[in-house]
Amino acid sequence: MEECIIASPLGFTKICGDVDGIQSVSVLNSEEKPTEVIPECLEDCIYQLREYFNGERTEFSLVLNPQGTDFQMLVWSALSKIPYNTTCSYLELSKKLGNVKAIRAVANANGKNPIWIIIPCHRVIGTNGSLTGYAGGLHRKKWLLEHENPFKQQSLF
Repeated sequence: MEECIIASPLGFTKICGDVDGIQSVSVLNSEEKPTEVIPECLEDCIYQLREYFNGERTEFSLVLNPQGTDFQMLVWSALSKIPYNTTCSYLELSKKLGNVKAIRAVANANGKNPIWIIIPCHRVIGTNGSLTGYAGGLHRKKWLLEHENPFKQQSLF
């Protein structure tokens, strides 16, 4: 397993993967030293994340290899289908998966998403539109949703 750390607008980001695909992308809550020599198998992921943060990419085209239970993989696959600049609720996601009663399990699997941003768990919100739970912190979820909004709020002052 190869890994690297890069700087992003939301903090230092750790990327892990190998020739079989990206296994994890996570934001760190500490100061880290960015990796000087990037493993070749992670270069495209870094390139695409930089494009995303620069507003030049709305979809990722990477081989992903997250590790989880069958149910988690099902939820993560559904998350991957939520389009850029679109949100859905945990309830809507549960309905899409065919089991409205699985809302807590869906929320739990969403919270265990190992591939930050690329599997867009930040696009799942509360039924009432609130920014509920986010492993990376609600301030990051808010930033990501605002980043994806083509109608960015302009400051009046």
